[in-house]
Amino acid sequence: MDAFAVSIGKGLTVRHVTASQRASIGLWFGGFQALFPLLGYFAASTFSRYVTAVDHWIIFVLLAFIGGNMIREAVFEDDEENARETSKFDWRHMLPLAVATSIDAFAVGVSFAFLPINIFLAVVVIGVTTGLFSAVGLSIGNVFGSRWQKPAQIAGGVVLILIGLKVLLEHLGLLPW
Repeated sequence: MDAFAVSIGKGLTVRHVTASQRASIGLWFGGFQALFPLLGYFAASTFSRYVTAVDHWIIFVLLAFIGGNMIREAVFEDDEENARETSKFDWRHMLPLAVATSIDAFAVGVSFAFLPINIFLAVVVIGVTTGLFSAVGLSIGNVFGSRWQKPAQIAGGVVLILIGLKVLLEHLGLLPW
């Protein structure tokens, strides 16, 4: 659901969504959501206590940075430059988003190591589902963003920051759910 929400935020910043952009966001988010549980599964005994101890801080910092940057671009940059910059789907823009939304999947992979499951089937289902939700989220965000570009971009940035804050507060035990 984090990848879906971030995809909506990304869609808010794109003037026209193309099939290649849908495929790109689906592959980035679906791929990382599949990769991280697989890594967690195989690294369960070695690294899990180190990553899970700080994963919430990493997620919070990455999403707060990306969300803050979206807000800054919407407020301080002109429309043409803003549209070109925020609609990029290259690795410099997508990698931090994909990592930030997938870090908690590493912990899921660690838990999978202690369950009698087929890890390869599990990661394929996770990856395909996330990829499809992300492509749909991009289109949903685009419907709203094409009408209200700047306010939508600010809202998208706020959503990313709130997702990061939610993850942080949950891991710190400050949210009751």
